[in-house]
Amino acid sequence: MEGSMENASPAVRSDIAPRFLQWSPIVLGAFAATALSFVLLTFGATIGLGVTSTAPTWRDASAALAILSGIYLILQAIVSFGLGGYVAGRVRTATAAASVEDTERADGVHGLGVWSLAVILGVLLAALVSVATISRTPSMRSSAQASTAEPLLSYELDRLFRAGRRAPNVDLSAERAEAGRILLTTSSHSGLSADDRTYLIQQVGALTGLSAPDAERRVDSVVASAKTAITRSRRSSIILAFSVATAILLGAVATWAAACAGGRHRDGAPLPEWMSRSDAIGRRKTVMP
Repeated sequence: MEGSMENASPAVRSDIAPRFLQWSPIVLGAFAATALSFVLLTFGATIGLGVTSTAPTWRDASAALAILSGIYLILQAIVSFGLGGYVAGRVRTATAAASVEDTERADGVHGLGVWSLAVILGVLLAALVSVATISRTPSMRSSAQASTAEPLLSYELDRLFRAGRRAPNVDLSAERAEAGRILLTTSSHSGLSADDRTYLIQQVGALTGLSAPDAERRVDSVVASAKTAITRSRRSSIILAFSVATAILLGAVATWAAACAGGRHRDGAPLPEWMSRSDAIGRRKTVMP
C-alpha cells in the first residue's frame, strides 16, 4: 500500500509541472492587449485625421508626420502588449514546488503566448477591415479593366483626361487603366520611355481636344506629379512597415517582461533589479519639483 502511494506521488508532481501551458491567462491577456491596442489606434487615427488634409494631395504629408505616427505605433504596441503580458502573468496559477527561475520562465512563456495570439488577432482584425473597406468602395468593385494605379494616382488621372466638353456616357475606364499603368513606370530606374510619353500625348489630345503643345505640357505636368506622389507614398509605406515590424518585435519583449512582473506581483516577490531601479527613478522624478 505504501509502495503504491510512493509510486503515485511523482505522477502528481509531473501533472503540475511548471512547463504546463495555461490557455485561459493567455487568451485573457491577448484579448486585453488587442482591446487596448484598438482603443489607442483609434485615438491615433482620430488625431491623424484632425491634422492631415482631406484634399487629394494628402500624399504631401511630411516625413516628420510619418515618423511621429511610427513612434506612436511603437509606443502603443509596447503599452498594449505589456498590459496583456502582465494580465497573463498575474492571473496564472503558479506551481508551489517550482523554483523561482522556472516560475519566471513559465510566466515569460505565457507572455510570449499572449504576444503571438494578440498578433494573430490583430492581423485578422486588419484583414476584416480591409475586406470590408474594399467591398464598400465602388472603384474597387468596378470591372476587370480597373487600374491598379487608380487608388494612388486617381487625381493625376483626372487631371490627365480633364476636358471642357465631352459626349455624355463616355466610358474612359480602359484609357485610365492604361494611362495609370504607364504612369507607374515613372518611378522605375529607367523612368518613362519616350514611346510611352508620345502615346500619352496622343491619347490626351484625342480624348480632350487639346492641341499638341497643350497636351504635351499637361502630360509632362502629370508625369512629374505622379512621380512625386509615388515617391512619397513609397516613403510613407517604408516608414509604416518598419514601424509595424519594430512594434511587433518590441511587443514580444514587453509581454515577456510584463508577464514576469505580473508573476512576481502574484507571488508577492520583489521585482527584478532593473525593474526596481527604473521604478525608483520614475518615482524620484515625480517627487522632484
